[in-house]
Amino acid sequence: MSKSSIVQRARGASAATGLWIAACLLISAIAAGAASAATQAAAIAPAAATPAPADAPADAADASAAGAEPAADAAAATEAAPAADAAAASEPAPEEFRTLDTDVQDLKKEVLDLNKDLFVLEEELLFPSNTQVAVYVSMDVGTFFNVDSVMLKVDNKEVANYLYTAREAEALQKGGVHRIFIGNLKVGQHELVAFFTGKGPHERDYKRGATLNFEKGVGSKYVELKISDRVRKLQPEFIIKEWE
Repeated sequence: MSKSSIVQRARGASAATGLWIAACLLISAIAAGAASAATQAAAIAPAAATPAPADAPADAADASAAGAEPAADAAAATEAAPAADAAAASEPAPEEFRTLDTDVQDLKKEVLDLNKDLFVLEEELLFPSNTQVAVYVSMDVGTFFNVDSVMLKVDNKEVANYLYTAREAEALQKGGVHRIFIGNLKVGQHELVAFFTGKGPHERDYKRGATLNFEKGVGSKYVELKISDRVRKLQPEFIIKEWE
Protein backbone atom coordinates (compact mmCIF):
# COMPACT_ATOMS: atom_id res chain seq x y z
CA MET A 1 0.00 0.00 0.00
CA SER A 2 1.49 3.41 -1.03
CA LYS A 3 1.73 6.49 1.25
CA SER A 4 -0.71 8.50 -0.93
CA SER A 5 -3.45 5.86 -0.66
CA ILE A 6 -2.93 5.74 3.10
CA VAL A 7 -3.30 9.55 3.37
CA GLN A 8 -6.48 9.44 1.25
CA ARG A 9 -7.99 6.80 3.52
CA ALA A 10 -7.01 8.86 6.57
CA ARG A 11 -8.78 11.92 5.13
CA GLY A 12 -11.97 9.89 4.75
CA ALA A 13 -11.94 8.97 8.44
CA SER A 14 -13.60 11.06 11.14
CA ALA A 15 -11.73 13.86 12.89
CA ALA A 16 -11.63 11.94 16.17
CA THR A 17 -10.00 8.71 14.79
CA GLY A 18 -8.25 9.99 11.64
CA LEU A 19 -4.85 10.55 13.23
CA TRP A 20 -4.80 7.19 15.00
CA ILE A 21 -5.79 5.28 11.83
CA ALA A 22 -3.23 7.15 9.75
CA ALA A 23 -0.44 6.41 12.23
CA CYS A 24 -1.31 2.70 12.39
CA LEU A 25 -1.48 2.35 8.60
CA LEU A 26 1.80 4.18 8.10
CA ILE A 27 3.60 2.08 10.72
CA SER A 28 2.26 -1.13 9.11
CA ALA A 29 3.35 -0.02 5.66
CA ILE A 30 6.81 0.99 6.83
CA ALA A 31 7.23 -2.29 8.70
CA ALA A 32 6.18 -4.28 5.62
CA GLY A 33 8.55 -2.28 3.43
CA ALA A 34 11.39 -2.75 5.87
CA ALA A 35 10.84 -6.51 5.98
CA SER A 36 10.82 -6.74 2.19
CA ALA A 37 14.01 -4.69 1.94
CA ALA A 38 15.71 -6.84 4.56
CA THR A 39 14.82 -10.04 2.66
CA GLN A 40 16.26 -8.65 -0.61
CA ALA A 41 19.42 -7.44 1.11
CA ALA A 42 19.96 -10.81 2.79
CA ALA A 43 19.72 -12.59 -0.57
CA ILE A 44 22.28 -10.30 -2.21
CA ALA A 45 24.68 -9.76 0.69
CA PRO A 46 23.91 -11.84 3.77
CA ALA A 47 26.56 -10.05 5.84
CA ALA A 48 25.32 -6.50 5.06
CA ALA A 49 23.29 -4.58 7.69
CA THR A 50 19.85 -3.29 6.82
CA PRO A 51 19.47 0.50 7.65
CA ALA A 52 15.71 0.56 7.16
CA PRO A 53 14.69 -0.07 10.79
CA ALA A 54 16.87 2.84 11.97
CA ASP A 55 15.07 5.22 9.61
CA ALA A 56 11.57 3.88 10.40
CA PRO A 57 10.78 6.10 13.42
CA ALA A 58 11.68 9.25 11.51
CA ASP A 59 9.60 8.21 8.47
CA ALA A 60 6.69 7.32 10.74
CA ALA A 61 6.84 10.70 12.48
CA ASP A 62 6.99 12.56 9.13
CA ALA A 63 4.12 10.54 7.72
CA SER A 64 2.05 11.09 10.89
CA ALA A 65 2.65 14.84 10.73
CA ALA A 66 1.74 14.89 7.03
CA GLY A 67 -1.49 12.97 7.69
CA ALA A 68 -2.39 15.06 10.73
CA GLU A 69 -2.40 18.41 8.88
CA PRO A 70 -5.04 17.48 6.23
CA ALA A 71 -7.18 15.76 8.88
CA ALA A 72 -7.05 18.84 11.15
CA ASP A 73 -7.90 21.13 8.21
CA ALA A 74 -10.84 18.92 7.27
CA ALA A 75 -12.11 18.88 10.87
CA ALA A 76 -11.83 22.67 11.17
CA ALA A 77 -13.62 23.18 7.85
CA THR A 78 -16.36 20.75 8.90
CA GLU A 79 -16.95 22.63 12.20
CA ALA A 80 -16.76 26.11 10.64
CA ALA A 81 -19.24 25.43 7.81
CA PRO A 82 -22.31 24.67 10.00
CA ALA A 83 -21.50 27.63 12.29
CA ALA A 84 -21.33 30.01 9.31
CA ASP A 85 -24.57 28.61 7.88
CA ALA A 86 -26.33 28.97 11.25
CA ALA A 87 -25.13 32.58 11.63
CA ALA A 88 -26.27 33.45 8.11
CA ALA A 89 -29.67 31.82 8.70
CA SER A 90 -30.20 33.63 12.03
CA GLU A 91 -29.67 37.09 10.51
CA PRO A 92 -32.96 38.35 8.94
CA ALA A 93 -32.67 40.03 5.57
CA PRO A 94 -33.29 43.81 5.35
CA GLU A 95 -36.15 43.11 2.93
CA GLU A 96 -37.96 41.16 5.67
CA PHE A 97 -37.70 44.13 8.06
CA ARG A 98 -39.07 46.50 5.43
CA THR A 99 -41.94 44.15 4.60
CA LEU A 100 -42.83 43.72 8.29
CA ASP A 101 -42.76 47.48 8.91
CA THR A 102 -45.02 48.08 5.90
CA ASP A 103 -47.50 45.47 7.13
CA VAL A 104 -47.57 47.05 10.61
CA GLN A 105 -48.21 50.53 9.18
CA ASP A 106 -51.02 49.23 6.96
CA LEU A 107 -52.58 47.46 9.92
CA LYS A 108 -52.46 50.65 12.02
CA LYS A 109 -54.18 52.59 9.25
CA GLU A 110 -56.91 49.97 8.94
CA VAL A 111 -57.49 50.04 12.72
CA LEU A 112 -57.78 53.84 12.71
CA ASP A 113 -60.22 53.79 9.80
CA LEU A 114 -62.28 51.10 11.50
CA ASN A 115 -62.33 53.06 14.77
CA LYS A 116 -63.54 56.15 12.93
CA ASP A 117 -66.33 54.22 11.20
CA LEU A 118 -67.40 52.65 14.51
CA PHE A 119 -67.48 56.08 16.19
CA VAL A 120 -69.71 57.51 13.45
CA LEU A 121 -71.98 54.46 13.59
CA GLU A 122 -72.24 54.74 17.39
CA GLU A 123 -73.31 58.39 17.15
CA GLU A 124 -75.89 57.58 14.50
CA LEU A 125 -77.36 54.83 16.69
CA LEU A 126 -77.28 56.76 19.98
CA PHE A 127 -78.24 60.16 18.59
CA PRO A 128 -80.54 59.88 15.58
CA SER A 129 -80.74 62.97 13.40
CA ASN A 130 -84.40 63.61 14.21
CA THR A 131 -83.66 64.07 17.96
CA GLN A 132 -79.97 65.09 17.97
CA VAL A 133 -78.76 68.32 19.59
CA ALA A 134 -75.08 69.32 19.63
CA VAL A 135 -73.49 72.31 21.43
CA TYR A 136 -70.06 73.72 20.53
CA VAL A 137 -67.75 76.22 22.26
CA SER A 138 -65.66 78.71 20.28
CA MET A 139 -63.59 81.80 21.07
CA ASP A 140 -62.90 84.94 19.06
CA VAL A 141 -59.62 86.69 20.01
CA GLY A 142 -59.94 86.07 23.80
CA THR A 143 -57.99 89.14 24.91
CA PHE A 144 -60.28 89.96 27.84
CA PHE A 145 -61.14 86.42 28.95
CA ASN A 146 -59.24 83.20 29.52
CA VAL A 147 -61.69 80.31 29.85
CA ASP A 148 -61.32 77.82 32.69
CA SER A 149 -64.62 75.92 32.54
CA VAL A 150 -68.04 75.90 30.91
CA MET A 151 -71.20 74.46 32.49
CA LEU A 152 -74.26 73.75 30.40
CA LYS A 153 -77.89 73.25 31.42
CA VAL A 154 -80.78 72.19 29.19
CA ASP A 155 -84.31 72.61 30.54
CA ASN A 156 -82.84 73.31 34.01
CA LYS A 157 -80.86 70.04 33.99
CA GLU A 158 -77.05 70.02 33.98
CA VAL A 159 -75.85 68.12 30.93
CA ALA A 160 -72.17 69.17 30.72
CA ASN A 161 -69.44 70.69 32.91
CA TYR A 162 -66.05 70.81 31.19
CA LEU A 163 -62.74 72.01 32.70
CA TYR A 164 -60.25 73.21 30.08
CA THR A 165 -56.51 72.72 30.25
CA ALA A 166 -54.11 75.50 29.28
CA ARG A 167 -53.41 73.71 26.01
CA GLU A 168 -57.11 73.37 25.16
CA ALA A 169 -57.77 77.03 26.02
CA GLU A 170 -54.92 78.04 23.74
CA ALA A 171 -56.40 75.91 20.95
CA LEU A 172 -59.73 77.75 21.33
CA GLN A 173 -57.96 81.11 21.09
CA LYS A 174 -56.34 79.96 17.85
CA GLY A 175 -59.72 79.22 16.26
CA GLY A 176 -60.48 75.73 17.51
CA VAL A 177 -64.01 74.49 18.23
CA HIS A 178 -64.93 72.13 21.05
CA ARG A 179 -68.07 70.02 21.13
CA ILE A 180 -69.12 70.17 24.75
CA PHE A 181 -72.42 68.30 24.48
CA ILE A 182 -74.37 65.99 22.21
CA GLY A 183 -77.72 64.50 23.18
CA ASN A 184 -81.33 63.87 22.28
CA LEU A 185 -84.24 66.26 22.68
CA LYS A 186 -87.83 65.82 21.66
CA VAL A 187 -89.53 68.20 19.28
CA GLY A 188 -90.70 71.41 20.95
CA GLN A 189 -89.47 74.40 22.99
CA HIS A 190 -86.32 74.14 25.12
CA GLU A 191 -84.10 76.41 27.22
CA LEU A 192 -80.30 76.32 27.18
CA VAL A 193 -78.22 78.10 29.84
CA ALA A 194 -74.41 78.31 29.76
CA PHE A 195 -72.08 79.49 32.55
CA PHE A 196 -68.53 80.62 31.68
CA THR A 197 -65.80 80.71 34.36
CA GLY A 198 -62.28 82.05 33.91
CA LYS A 199 -59.97 85.05 34.20
CA GLY A 200 -61.32 88.39 33.08
CA PRO A 201 -59.68 91.80 32.71
CA HIS A 202 -56.74 92.43 35.08
CA GLU A 203 -56.60 88.67 35.84
CA ARG A 204 -59.68 88.81 38.04
CA ASP A 205 -61.97 85.82 38.51
CA TYR A 206 -64.81 86.12 36.08
CA LYS A 207 -68.11 84.27 35.77
CA ARG A 208 -70.92 85.07 33.38
CA GLY A 209 -74.01 83.31 32.04
CA ALA A 210 -76.00 83.33 28.82
CA THR A 211 -79.42 81.93 27.93
CA LEU A 212 -81.05 80.76 24.69
CA ASN A 213 -84.63 79.65 24.13
CA PHE A 214 -84.95 77.58 20.98
CA GLU A 215 -87.37 75.25 19.26
CA LYS A 216 -86.33 71.74 18.38
CA GLY A 217 -87.83 70.62 15.10
CA VAL A 218 -87.39 67.48 13.00
CA GLY A 219 -83.72 67.10 12.18
CA SER A 220 -80.41 67.81 13.94
CA LYS A 221 -79.92 70.98 15.97
CA TYR A 222 -76.54 72.74 16.35
CA VAL A 223 -75.84 75.51 18.88
CA GLU A 224 -72.66 77.58 19.31
CA LEU A 225 -71.42 79.15 22.56
CA LYS A 226 -69.19 81.95 21.35
CA ILE A 227 -66.77 83.94 23.55
CA SER A 228 -65.70 87.22 21.98
CA ASP A 229 -64.20 90.57 23.02
CA ARG A 230 -66.25 93.74 23.38
CA VAL A 231 -63.47 96.20 22.62
CA ARG A 232 -65.55 99.32 23.32
CA LYS A 233 -66.23 98.26 26.93
CA LEU A 234 -63.00 96.26 27.38
CA GLN A 235 -65.08 93.32 28.50
CA PRO A 236 -65.69 89.78 27.21
CA GLU A 237 -69.00 88.96 25.55
CA PHE A 238 -70.81 85.63 25.59
CA ILE A 239 -73.19 84.83 22.76
CA ILE A 240 -75.34 81.74 22.13
CA LYS A 241 -76.53 81.28 18.59
CA GLU A 242 -78.12 78.60 16.48
CA TRP A 243 -76.49 77.23 13.34
CA GLU A 244 -78.74 77.20 10.34
